[in-house]
Amino acid sequence: MAVDVVQERHRPGALKQQNKAHKHGRHRSKGSISNAVKGRTSAKVFTKKARHELRKEERRNKAIQLRQKKREEILFKKRSLGGASTAPFLIAIVPLCDDVDPLGALEFLKQGDEEAVVTQSSGGNVHISIPRLKQRFTIMVPPRGDLYCTLDAMKVADTALLLVSSCQQNGVDEVGEQLLKASFAQGLPSTIVAVMDLESLPPKKRHDAKQNLQKAISRWLPDEKILTLSRSYDGLTILRRAGSQKQRVVVHRDKRPHLVAEVADYTPDSEGSLGTLKVSGYIRGQPLSVNSLVHIPGWGDFQMSRIEAPEDPHPLEKGRKLSKDNDMSVDDRIEEDVKILETADPAKQVSLQSENIPDPMEGEQTWPTEEELAEAEEESKAQKRRVKKVPKGMSDYQAAWIPDSDAEIEDEDDDEEEDGMNVDMEAMSEGNSSEGDESKEEEEEYDTLTVTDVGADAERYDEKMDVAEEEETLKKIKEARMEQLFPDERDTPKDTPARIRFQKYRGLQSFRTSPWDPKENLPLDYARIFQFENFDRTRKRVMKDEDREGALAGWYVTLHIIGVPQHLYNSRRLKQPIVLFGMLSHEQKMSVLNFVIKQPNFGNHDQQPIKSKEQLIFHCGYRRFKACPVFSQHTNGTKHKYERFFQPEATVVATVFAPIIFPPSPVLVFKEKKDNTQELVGTGNLLSVNPDRIITKRVVLSGHPFKVHKRSAVIRFMFFNREDISWFKPVELRTKYGRRGHIREPLGTHGHMKCVFDGQLKSQDTVLMNLYKRVFPKWTYEPYVTLPPPLYSSLPGGHDVNMD
Repeated sequence: MAVDVVQERHRPGALKQQNKAHKHGRHRSKGSISNAVKGRTSAKVFTKKARHELRKEERRNKAIQLRQKKREEILFKKRSLGGASTAPFLIAIVPLCDDVDPLGALEFLKQGDEEAVVTQSSGGNVHISIPRLKQRFTIMVPPRGDLYCTLDAMKVADTALLLVSSCQQNGVDEVGEQLLKASFAQGLPSTIVAVMDLESLPPKKRHDAKQNLQKAISRWLPDEKILTLSRSYDGLTILRRAGSQKQRVVVHRDKRPHLVAEVADYTPDSEGSLGTLKVSGYIRGQPLSVNSLVHIPGWGDFQMSRIEAPEDPHPLEKGRKLSKDNDMSVDDRIEEDVKILETADPAKQVSLQSENIPDPMEGEQTWPTEEELAEAEEESKAQKRRVKKVPKGMSDYQAAWIPDSDAEIEDEDDDEEEDGMNVDMEAMSEGNSSEGDESKEEEEEYDTLTVTDVGADAERYDEKMDVAEEEETLKKIKEARMEQLFPDERDTPKDTPARIRFQKYRGLQSFRTSPWDPKENLPLDYARIFQFENFDRTRKRVMKDEDREGALAGWYVTLHIIGVPQHLYNSRRLKQPIVLFGMLSHEQKMSVLNFVIKQPNFGNHDQQPIKSKEQLIFHCGYRRFKACPVFSQHTNGTKHKYERFFQPEATVVATVFAPIIFPPSPVLVFKEKKDNTQELVGTGNLLSVNPDRIITKRVVLSGHPFKVHKRSAVIRFMFFNREDISWFKPVELRTKYGRRGHIREPLGTHGHMKCVFDGQLKSQDTVLMNLYKRVFPKWTYEPYVTLPPPLYSSLPGGHDVNMD
């Protein structure tokens, strides 16, 4: 009998290999897409209808409109300077070498065009009007080698004419490099580089000398081509270049109204200490309102009484009178020379109050009212009562004397807060740093081998050396080096209990995630400052341009500034320019400013560390002041570690009490030496205006293993008494090899303690305990800064600009 055998067909499993389909390069058809979608509807279809996708013609039209808008903005910026009814191009001549004469360059500019109209203001600025170019230029020459005058001129200049020398190897000497570094950090305007003494070289060497200069200047200004300024027609070339080049955007300057004083007149009041300063000049940047405040760098903030509009003394053509209102007829323009534009309104005028006046009774408890007493009685009845075990027959008065430890308490927390960590007491002075090796004496090099009197030369050399300053610098370098090798490590004092020495410190389970209230235990100085609810929103509202009112940019006006101290006006140097900046809202109020700074690269210069809370000079935007900053790390998160030193090649955040200024704003940091000279030690920008920035100082206590038993170990030399171990028992421990642990119990009375870790401890490991406390800046703000001496010792004064 035959049996039919039925063979089942092989079916592939779930792990069958699926090869990729061949990419034939064709697009998917509508049928294949509909089959893959299987009737599902994408949500993007509905959003596209609401978004109204532009067609090809609409996209092209939108691109044309955007291009036209940008073109109009560029043309408006170009036409807002140098015209007949606008402010002239402001050119600052800055020599970068001692053997370059800026007055000679000014003469070439004045003689560039025979038809040019050349006038001079009483402030020393020279005005050149060229009718055939339809442009006007204002030339200002700050005193050569004067750092502050050069920086003030660079703050408001549209173009900086940098003069280099072919006699120098790099075209720039040491003083010129300092001026360039400070100008770059502050914000350099549009630049023109020119060489004047190229004709003094032989004709065959001029081309190579110019090429070498171009190569040397390219490391500072890679896009600038060096021009020659040795004849009169070279001056016209430079003026034409200044009037047609693209203006570099300097945000902190263009967002505020500013003015260079062409005429300055001071009238003291009846008392004599204060007076009124009348300043005439062209308004630049933004409109200036009489009710706002103005700031004079180095002098302070002031109010204005009125703004006048005299006739422009430097017209484009001779005999032409310019008017602020171009729509007025000729008959209406024939008026008196001075016209009052605005007068201050006391109701709208911004106050000079910079500090908040705290209420001494704020937060004080008053006597409770009857309603509050009744409320308290009801709450006390609702609370759970204490149950005590007392002998029978004892009255309530006798039961009240029984200690609470003998009572049974319901609904009571067992954990108590440790108040010793937050006691407001001054921390005791830290131990003196160990003395290192003595410094080596420098060897003198002489031209001849025979020296008659070695002792006399040594004495003359020692007369120029300050021994106390040398010892202080050596001590600071040693402390900074120890801080780099052993960051934040401190020795526990033997004569003072650690719970008292570090009573203001606390332990954190995680520096990144552990909470810390920014309003906790604030000093009294924080009651004197102002704080924004939302700083970014206020900044956007203040920086808007369309809400500005007042005298428009380009007008020639006279400002009456009241309340100017007479000693400030008398301390003005010869030919020192007076620069004014219109302040934005809230910029006269005090707050906490945070600057991101780093030390500039000085090449072979010996950079020294700067200790925290050391007095420095800050140039923040248009303002300069003295303060003692607190340094911290520039990191993300809510807490930032305090830095004891500002190390070379490091980036830190400096926190100070200072008036508010809105970013972006460049920052220059100078250090004043004992001979009143100033050294640039830091550059950066304004990070934020935030009093809630938490700066935590870390102290690391170290101990050493005495006995190791697998995961447990006996640690010594971290503390020296039993009470300190019990006090710091909740704080977590860590080791330099990455172990973590905690204190189990104290052993004996001399500071030995038993600790448990997450792994076996090595005998060469070091046990560390991190303690933190918040650090606040001190109120060390000083608005007046002494002017440093000129960088060129042979030039104690400024240059006198003569028209003849």
